[in-house]
Amino acid sequence: QVQLLESGGGLVQTGDSLKLSCEASGSTAGSKTMGWFRQAPGKQRAFVASVTSGGTEDYASSVQGRFTISRDARKNTLDLQMNNLKPEDTAIYYCAARSFNVPWNRGYWGQGTQVTVSS
Repeated sequence: QVQLLESGGGLVQTGDSLKLSCEASGSTAGSKTMGWFRQAPGKQRAFVASVTSGGTEDYASSVQGRFTISRDARKNTLDLQMNNLKPEDTAIYYCAARSFNVPWNRGYWGQGTQVTVSS
């Protein structure tokens, strides 16, 4: 079992930066692929970025070059550094974790943290 707790959301202006953090607990957290998803009002939850236990990163094209995902295996934390934020980045951001052969929707999810970018 893995528990995930996000923090760091807030209200920022266009062009600002914000860092989200996710604290993972559970004996197997370090072996999971971890990622960030977001859900904007009226839209489905969408992939943002992920990083495997081996450090392989993946990004949605909409955030490539602006967002950076990182994890600290020793602390069991996952961060998302978001730069040059745009109003379309406004969403609830969720931290997630899954085993290698398990789809995201059958993994573990946090409660989410709100990010609002004003124009």
